[in-house]
Amino acid sequence: MTQDSNPTVSNPEAPAEPAPAFGWNRYAERINGRFAMVGFVALLLLELVTGQTFFSWLGWR
Repeated sequence: MTQDSNPTVSNPEAPAEPAPAFGWNRYAERINGRFAMVGFVALLLLELVTGQTFFSWLGWR
């Protein structure tokens, strides 16, 4: 039996990345947090560029 055919041997050169999964897990929360940060920064940039608040964009003010 060669080392390539043994499924229990992992590749030491491959980076250890979390496998995507469904539901409430650490990976999903990390991705959700990153998208939230990007959205918040985009909202701040929009307000800075236009000079209007977010609520005026919604028509609440």
